[in-house]
Amino acid sequence: MKDRSQGSEGQRLFRDLAALSAAEEFFEYFAVPYDRHVVNVNRLHILKRFRQYLATALDDPPADREGLYALCASLLAKSHADFARSSAQAEKVFRVFQDPTPQIAVTAIQRALATRPKGE
Repeated sequence: MKDRSQGSEGQRLFRDLAALSAAEEFFEYFAVPYDRHVVNVNRLHILKRFRQYLATALDDPPADREGLYALCASLLAKSHADFARSSAQAEKVFRVFQDPTPQIAVTAIQRALATRPKGE
């Protein structure tokens, strides 16, 4: 990813983004329409996907604030659309959905609980 300091306008946009925390704040900042249910269920997934898209897109960023703003808005909309038409499990944004096998076998836990004396 290139240096995001392409000028004071670009720096201001990224300072604005750093001040946002809730997913809804990102959608409002970029005036991107969204389905509240999709955001409520997938907020972290959407923001992580947005970050992934940004990391790739910023290899060759627009030079002006309007271009950066439009790019960010379109990538946020694309991130939302990914989860509106799919699921977190299918999109595999987080590592927990990428690992093919669980880290702790459920049967081992069940055996340990079965041998534990009652009342503990």
